[in-house]
Amino acid sequence: MKINTALILSAGFGKRMKPITLKTPKPLIKINNLELLNYNLNLIKKLDIKYIKINTFYLEDQIEYFISKHPMKDKIEIVKDGLNILDTGGGILNLMSKSIDKDFLVFNPDTLWNLNYQETINSMINFYFKNKLQNLLMVVNKSNSYDKRFKGDFELKGSKLLNEIECNYIYTGCQIISKNLFKNIEDSVFSVSKIWKKQIEKKELYGYEFKQKFIHLTDIEIYKKLTNNK
Repeated sequence: MKINTALILSAGFGKRMKPITLKTPKPLIKINNLELLNYNLNLIKKLDIKYIKINTFYLEDQIEYFISKHPMKDKIEIVKDGLNILDTGGGILNLMSKSIDKDFLVFNPDTLWNLNYQETINSMINFYFKNKLQNLLMVVNKSNSYDKRFKGDFELKGSKLLNEIECNYIYTGCQIISKNLFKNIEDSVFSVSKIWKKQIEKKELYGYEFKQKFIHLTDIEIYKKLTNNK
């Protein structure tokens, strides 16, 4: 089995990247002359994903124009959040509603996704289907994070993610998730952490470790370090 559709969450305001994001949506910020969104799309191309759905809200016209000129435009569908931003969970739910698929690969484009992630993601997909999971998050140990200010989101024990007093693993912004987990949610605006919390309570939230360097465009300070712009 395989994943046919990738979802990219591109609706956010990028508040921690001001003043750049006053005029440029965060997914279109360039690092080493390449947009964050392009890093993501290049990786997805290597993963041999058939369909890509991207949600938009803030400065959405710029992202629409970028996609209209992109070599992969025929594989990409833009799905607008609408009159209000839907947050991560609501955004995923809205994107899923435009697809007949059951399982999705979901990305936040804040991470500098590169081809080093390809092997881990392919292994994640195999692990997900082999173990008949409904949610699998790619995580990284804090020691491998470029941004040393990060607090951990979870603790990884075996293949399960837990909330403990000391959490040493960071969510990278990539997960595989099933449409089934959204069946009983009536809200249209909510964080995907609402899903994760329920899964943790049932001891059914799973993690898969990425063991290389993790670079996330957290804020303007990290941007300056990455671009040597003091």
